[in-house]
Amino acid sequence: MNRQGSPHVIEIEVQNETYQSQEKLRFAVVPRIGEGIRLMEPNGFWASFDVLDVWYQKAEFGDIWMPFLHVRKTGEADGTAPILQEVVSFGT
Repeated sequence: MNRQGSPHVIEIEVQNETYQSQEKLRFAVVPRIGEGIRLMEPNGFWASFDVLDVWYQKAEFGDIWMPFLHVRKTGEADGTAPILQEVVSFGT
């Protein structure tokens, strides 16, 4: 926490391999390679993503290094991602 009592957050650019997108998100800590994180998908549902890579680049201002994440939806690379199946009702 800082002096005002509010927790520190780190703004991290997340590059999503699954959706070929990137966005800046705020984290309390920088996730490590191999860890899983939960992100909201474009359809509004939450899903698990694996952290594939973490790297730092020097910011345009000062002597600050900014973290970046490269993620992919869990199970997508090895084909173990869950598959949604349509539920068919035959009447009751």
